[in-house]
Amino acid sequence: MSDAADSILVVDGVCKRYGGRVALDGASLDVRSGSITGVIGPNGSGKSTLFNIVAGTVRPDSGRVLIGGADVGGSTPAQICRRGVGRTFQISRLFGEMTVLENLVAVAHGSNDAAAVQRALELLDFLEIGELADKWGSELSYGQRKLVEIARALMLEPTLLLLDEPFAGINPRLQNRIVDHLYALRDRGMSLFFVDHEMRIVMEICERVYVLAEGRVIADGTCAAIRADRAVIDAYF
Repeated sequence: MSDAADSILVVDGVCKRYGGRVALDGASLDVRSGSITGVIGPNGSGKSTLFNIVAGTVRPDSGRVLIGGADVGGSTPAQICRRGVGRTFQISRLFGEMTVLENLVAVAHGSNDAAAVQRALELLDFLEIGELADKWGSELSYGQRKLVEIARALMLEPTLLLLDEPFAGINPRLQNRIVDHLYALRDRGMSLFFVDHEMRIVMEICERVYVLAEGRVIADGTCAAIRADRAVIDAYF
């Protein structure tokens, strides 16, 4: 792993079991500040469990998670969020009976209404979906929901953004738009950490990639190194 002083997120020897099934087996990784870092792995490799442990919705059996150098063991999801962590979900959690603008404003803790509305409109414009502000959540297409999920996570002004399969199930044109927005966020100093099965994009944008298989990190490095790693090839094929 990198020097912890350079890392916004450190996962150190994390283990998690569900009954007799091992979900994570001593997994360790780190996300450098201001980077785009990805995690890939076959189905059942532990990616979702890893993400949920970082976000605080699942407690590890052992190991540590450090965010900004602080051990967040025992922290609630709300406490982790207040440390500057935002996240999106693979399955949309937008409120269908609220407008897009209301969905964003609803998570703006600590802001007055006028400031929250202004920030929400700015984020929708940034993501090029300002025209959706007054649409009901239930009216949105799958791809539109993905973009609104990102906007809602950004309402919290995170320093670390966790993205759960942001490219799954959407067309290549929209995938490329999201890539452009992620680069823009990285250029603003945000750290991005995501899991996805869309290998084309992972290998295009990530500065570092971790590969999980059966709960263990079997490889990590640059995209070029991952492509050539025999353990990765064996895990996938």
